Amino acid sequence: MKQITSVQNPFIKSLVLLQEKAKARKQTGTFLIEGLREISIAIKGGYEIETVLFLPELINENQIDQLVSSSVQLIEINKEVYQKLAYRDTTEGILAVAKTKSLKLSDLKLSENPLILVAEAPEKPGNIGALLRTADAANLDAVLIANPKSDLYNPNIVRSSVGCLFTNQIATGSTAEIIAFLQENKIDFYCATLQNSTSYHTQNFTTPTALVVGTEATGLTQEWRDAATQNIIIPMQGEIDSMNVSVAAAILIFEAKRQREFK
Repeated sequence: MKQITSVQNPFIKSLVLLQEKAKARKQTGTFLIEGLREISIAIKGGYEIETVLFLPELINENQIDQLVSSSVQLIEINKEVYQKLAYRDTTEGILAVAKTKSLKLSDLKLSENPLILVAEAPEKPGNIGALLRTADAANLDAVLIANPKSDLYNPNIVRSSVGCLFTNQIATGSTAEIIAFLQENKIDFYCATLQNSTSYHTQNFTTPTALVVGTEATGLTQEWRDAATQNIIIPMQGEIDSMNVSVAAAILIFEAKRQREFK
């Protein structure tokens, strides 16, 4: 089995770039996954694992053999190399190099009566991770990111989604492309916004539906508000007029799930 014990090794340097640079992830079509649970979820979600690097003091080869196929390259590393690559404070001693997936709208496979979350230009990895966790909890058909500001394979997003990056169907596109996609597929879309809105709980989300949220700072663009089936609002009774985007999305999503009798 191959062993690497130097942080100056060219392969290790290339993996550091994968952690730090979206450009490197895009050029190679690969990214790093850290942690036994996350790697397991990625495999279940159909992600192809190319290489596994492990620290023998923390995880043994038998555990890895149960996780990945024999065609996956295994590399034993030492503590110094592991600490150079590991992104989390808590450690399990295992990392994997995986291939990214297509994020094209045309690759989505939707049910006959889909429920979709659309987020326009989310920037904070923590918010994106929380949106993906909520989408997984509700078993949504897809999460669409309009005008993405962050690379979805950013290690902060991988970490904050707790593996839910791998359990959701995800696609990206411009606002215009996603609006056209929803209209072509006869999916009504309800935009969470302060302007010209009606209370969210008065709407019918039992037919093909997309729930659209924007950033806390600027909200949704006019393009979404003009095209919406209906603009909706969560009634607020305190001093502020907005809440965290992932919290707002969860309220809307689970109202839709309630209307659908959690099916």
